[in-house]
Amino acid sequence: MEIQLPRGTRDILPNEIETWHFLENKFRSICETYRYSEIRTPIFEHTELFERGVGDSTDIVTKEMYTFQDKKGRSLTLRPEGTAPVVRSFVEHKMFGDVKQPVKLYYNGPMFRYERPQGGRQRQFTQMGIEAIGSDDPSIDAEVISLAMNFFRSIGLENISLIINSLGDKESRLKHREALIAHFEPQIDEFCSDCQARLYKNPLRILDCKTDHEHPLVKSAPSILDFLNEESKEYFAKVKGFLDVIGISYTVDPTLVRGLDYYNHTTFEIMSDEEGFGAKTTLCGGGRYHGLVQEFDGPDTPGIGFGMGVERVLLALEKAQVKIPAAKGLSCYVISAQEEADEKVVQLVNMLRDHGISAEKDYQKRKLKAQLKDADRKQAKYTVIIGEDEIRTGEYSLKNMATGEQFLVTETELITTLEEQAEGDE
Repeated sequence: MEIQLPRGTRDILPNEIETWHFLENKFRSICETYRYSEIRTPIFEHTELFERGVGDSTDIVTKEMYTFQDKKGRSLTLRPEGTAPVVRSFVEHKMFGDVKQPVKLYYNGPMFRYERPQGGRQRQFTQMGIEAIGSDDPSIDAEVISLAMNFFRSIGLENISLIINSLGDKESRLKHREALIAHFEPQIDEFCSDCQARLYKNPLRILDCKTDHEHPLVKSAPSILDFLNEESKEYFAKVKGFLDVIGISYTVDPTLVRGLDYYNHTTFEIMSDEEGFGAKTTLCGGGRYHGLVQEFDGPDTPGIGFGMGVERVLLALEKAQVKIPAAKGLSCYVISAQEEADEKVVQLVNMLRDHGISAEKDYQKRKLKAQLKDADRKQAKYTVIIGEDEIRTGEYSLKNMATGEQFLVTETELITTLEEQAEGDE
């Protein structure tokens, strides 16, 4: 039997990894600019964390989690999203007691959901995201959105748009909830079984249903914006005002509810408007979550964050035909002209690497001509040929593979030349 990848997973091959490194480095750089620090949480957590944190009316909890029992019968789940583990860590390590508030964190790692695999969506996928915990200042909502928008622009995605909404505070949501129940209840039997189960648990989730999103009652459902109290209206107005001040345009969409139960006040999505990207164009989504820290037995602490699927971002880059900068190439290929020079070649390659210079040699016992071809295939910038004469004189013939120019150098001059060349490439 041929063993292959499990469905919904993929290998990231060496010829693809440069793009991943490019995204990861850009994300790390912009997070550090905004003074967010990296956090790494376990790949699996206690199942209760996601049932309580994500919400038992969500598709993630009811349908998509990879849950298993360990040898002592404890229920564990491969993490399906990043916020709940970060907030759990925030509470467990008492970060709320840190004098530096808010606590600003970013993460990057694999997540797992049992979904139907499709373009840009896998069962094991990579999510990058941030969480700012400990402030209810509307300006940090704008900061979080700004970080995401600037990240996308920094990687070359210009054809994007921001959609925002407010879910209001607890009081506003309760009034809206009652209105939604009254709106859907008379005809709830026309909806899918999931929506019927959600009616009294979390009717807001009906608006986000993939099956019934075209139902007339969904389109005519009461808008959350009509139920915002004065405090919630003022908060949302301030968020929009800060976005205006920093020059980020947006569209308000009262149907934007997001797929997780813990959101309130600001919610947002960043969409790709690239032609050919497909119907589901969301690159990034997030929002504010008051009450989630308390849900994990921490103090009453507000937070806001976002998550983005790296695979969807990669697909957007492909559709936008963004050219990813090439990684640093091979600086020098050291060639052995005869067997007697093999030890010197090994020594020189190691010496170059000790100086931070990328160096390579032949490991297939090829002849001189074949080694030169291999150096060309590997796009070496320079080659050095070592033979008995070079060992005796201590001078090596250094060849610039782009120009064909050759000149004699000592070991010291060789290292200096290659270091200068590497600095020029940065």
